[in-house]
Amino acid sequence: MAKKFIPKKQSGLGQFVDSIFILVLVYVSLYIPLWLKSESAAAAANNGPKPTWESLHLPAVIQEQWVKLGYDAEKAAALIDTKFDYTIDPVMLLVTAAVIIGYFIYMIKVSDKQYREVIAEKFGDK
Repeated sequence: MAKKFIPKKQSGLGQFVDSIFILVLVYVSLYIPLWLKSESAAAAANNGPKPTWESLHLPAVIQEQWVKLGYDAEKAAALIDTKFDYTIDPVMLLVTAAVIIGYFIYMIKVSDKQYREVIAEKFGDK
């Protein structure tokens, strides 16, 4: 008769540490683009004249709405003048693809090894 499979157990502390580690990785990976963008935006914001509502060419109704939201002309200009940049950096695209493909290859190899261990424990070596 085949042996009963008993999965490996992880302690509660180990699960907690793993969860915190993953949470930190998620937050850091989400904030990196913001940190990089804020440095370049701060450098660009120092150049040029101070914006006014007239220089932004906004109707009075829209100006009032910006003021209701707590923005002055300078803060609103930073948001209004920021254009979305959809250019793709080929190097970063290749790096991202390599990391994702490498991760999947790693996961397939580890899963295959663990799957074979479970089969060997459950049904014996054949």
